[in-house]
Amino acid sequence: MAKTKKQPNETDIRPIIEIAAKVGLGEGDLETYGPYKAKVKLESIRRLERKPGSSLILVSAMTPTPAGEGKTTVSVGLTQALARIGKSVVAALREPSLGPVFGVKGGATGGGCSRVIPMEDINLHFTNDFPAVESAHNLLAALLDNSIFHGNPLNIDPRKITWRRVVDMNDRYLRDIVIGLGGSLNGVPRETGFDIVPSSEIMAILCLSRSYRELKEKICKILLSYTYDNKPIMAGDLKVEGAVTSLLKYALLPNLVQTTEGVPVILHGGPFANIAQGTNSIMATDLALKLADFVVTEAGFGFDLGAEKFFDIVARYGDLNPKVVVLVATVRALKYHAGVAKEDLNTPNPRLAVLGMANLRKHYENIAKFGVQCIIALNRFASDTDEEIRAVVQAAEDEGMNIAPADIFSKGGEGGIELAEKTVKLASAATGHYTPLYDWNLPVEDKIFTVASEIYGAVSVDYQPLAKRNLDLIKKFGYDKLPICIAKTQQSLSDNPSLLGLPSNFIVTVREIKIASGAGFLIPITGEILRMPGLSKAPAAFNIDIDDDGNISGISG
Repeated sequence: MAKTKKQPNETDIRPIIEIAAKVGLGEGDLETYGPYKAKVKLESIRRLERKPGSSLILVSAMTPTPAGEGKTTVSVGLTQALARIGKSVVAALREPSLGPVFGVKGGATGGGCSRVIPMEDINLHFTNDFPAVESAHNLLAALLDNSIFHGNPLNIDPRKITWRRVVDMNDRYLRDIVIGLGGSLNGVPRETGFDIVPSSEIMAILCLSRSYRELKEKICKILLSYTYDNKPIMAGDLKVEGAVTSLLKYALLPNLVQTTEGVPVILHGGPFANIAQGTNSIMATDLALKLADFVVTEAGFGFDLGAEKFFDIVARYGDLNPKVVVLVATVRALKYHAGVAKEDLNTPNPRLAVLGMANLRKHYENIAKFGVQCIIALNRFASDTDEEIRAVVQAAEDEGMNIAPADIFSKGGEGGIELAEKTVKLASAATGHYTPLYDWNLPVEDKIFTVASEIYGAVSVDYQPLAKRNLDLIKKFGYDKLPICIAKTQQSLSDNPSLLGLPSNFIVTVREIKIASGAGFLIPITGEILRMPGLSKAPAAFNIDIDDDGNISGISG
């Protein structure tokens, strides 16, 4: 058996077989990737049943800022705190994308004493789930172009291909390209481009599937293109769903790792919340609910993005019912939404911290629309003063909000005990089922306006010409009963990233609406949101290094 490994940062990591044993999984239930990572076998997952009365806790956040709010750190710290108060608990979280790791955001495994480990492995290639999704997506693209090259038996119009390629890296130069140049042997020239892997419909499908059969069925339904006479071409028309699914054989299996305090974590899938559904796989959450009494999961960015989609898409497809929403806030974010510049956020100012609560209040009110209890986790940063923490807690309590300060970056689970105890109390009192925001059978425009008005606070929605044409096709081909997965900036409640705090009297602009028929939702693209990010002037890649012993450093948490 593997011995405890000492990481370069002096964090203890236990053999994964010991972590699995904590939740009743044996060595035969695992496909190990070295001593500290494993996938859980499909037959083992099928053998288990959900624990009666298990509580699902969804972690979300107020509108994020460039200062960072530490939502994953809170998710991990809360998980560790629940374990410390004697609860059976597993976290179910997303895998990081290489784009943000080498871009602005850095790593996505939490921070300080509340991290998922082995951090470097997870933030880089991990168990190769992202490369598998990338390969499966691009195989479908290659086979589509190959069909055109070899006589075009499906009568595909190259000008109407909607299926782009993907790569897991921030690369603005690939957003719009021309392929097929160099003569007839290289194919038919046409315009296309690349999106980032977390926006891939294959990633969305992977996270909404529970079996290879379901994977194949969903892949068959992917809309790829249109014919010259405007009939849809589906992936099933190419008859390659078996080949595409074969590349996802191991990617379908959830990954088992651990926190810095040895609490089990199921890590699986990685769609972004600003351009996709923003939550880990249904299989991961379902497995966690079979292994523990309490499950902590996370939705990307603010509640207006990942968490809304969790309730209106993921939870409905996965038969999930969150008991409590933990809404992450920071003193720094509150001051930022009150107008304080990023470089001045370390300057103490309790008054402005309270003034910036309008954004937090809107998210808290939005959660109530789903009929779920909420507690604010006030995530403490080193620069926060006791006076600022007290001021925000008092203001929130005066308004009847549930709130608990948490110092889980520096103290780990110990710093989240109050948050854990209050969360358990709310979960124990929760009864019934959450209420979806809208009926899937509503017209598409009504669904979009419901989210835009109720969750964002918009007064109306403006549809650009392409979006209007998309709506006609959606209705014509019967996709109008699908839920909506709005692509929107994470930096504002509106679709304009410069509108901070609580914007009012704004209009949401829908540029186009993509049909993700395989995943089972529509993607209205708003404002200037892009499905392929770019790198900043000083990306995180500048800080990452590896020494002669293979130790990687510089991946920020």
